[in-house]
Amino acid sequence: MNIPSFGVGTFRLTGQTVIDSVRNALDLGYRAVDTAQIYGNEAEVGQAIAESGVARDQLFITTKIWRDNYAKDKLLPSLRDSLHKLRTDYVDLTLIHWPAPGGPVGLPEYMAALAEAKALGLTRQIGISNFNIELTRQAMAVVGKDAIATNQIELSPYLQNRKLAAFLKEQGIAVTSYMTLAYGKVLEDPVLHDIAAKHQATPAQVALAWALQLGYAVIPSSTKREHLASNLLARDLQLDDGDMAKIASLERNGREIDPKGLAPAWD
Repeated sequence: MNIPSFGVGTFRLTGQTVIDSVRNALDLGYRAVDTAQIYGNEAEVGQAIAESGVARDQLFITTKIWRDNYAKDKLLPSLRDSLHKLRTDYVDLTLIHWPAPGGPVGLPEYMAALAEAKALGLTRQIGISNFNIELTRQAMAVVGKDAIATNQIELSPYLQNRKLAAFLKEQGIAVTSYMTLAYGKVLEDPVLHDIAAKHQATPAQVALAWALQLGYAVIPSSTKREHLASNLLARDLQLDDGDMAKIASLERNGREIDPKGLAPAWD
């Protein structure tokens, strides 16, 4: 995997809240930050990074292109605007946020524009988000399999996406799990509570450790410094085969995000 396995997410965080979250995360040792154009917080994320004192070459910054900017003549200017807001000359990873099948801009056009952004040095790596198997194949056909660093997908103990994850692994494309805690729903799960008690851990740490042990990158967010610190400890938690089997049994196709017109037909 050529992307960090653990980062901080910023979905739904805005204003001073996201500044504080990112600042606390960087202070605690996080070095990967995930944002997106549609989050409306790139400027605040950039401010937090600038004020952190952490050197740019020690950071891994990800942003995502929004549907309104998929056209060839819009993608590059929109990414340059993102760089301005983030106060950086480049981002480490840029993703197409949603495939938007049937939309006004076709996949070949926006993937080619994304590849151009990489060629121009605006982004070190490129990738996709919320793509199913067929659309991932189509993206690979445009830019080449090796050019796609990751597919960032919703994935949690309640939505394990095994078929897509297995396909991505076969192709050598890293899986980034977002919504790993399912809006906090998995934190109330008795199975995770039992495993957490066994390891003197928290349910959040168990869910994150589960994803990490499957080889996925995770980008949990939090507004609380203590939770950000606690989440980091998931990297040191080793679940045994029995734990992993119990979590595997929690699959319930519990998708939380499925926007009409943006999402594909899920496998």
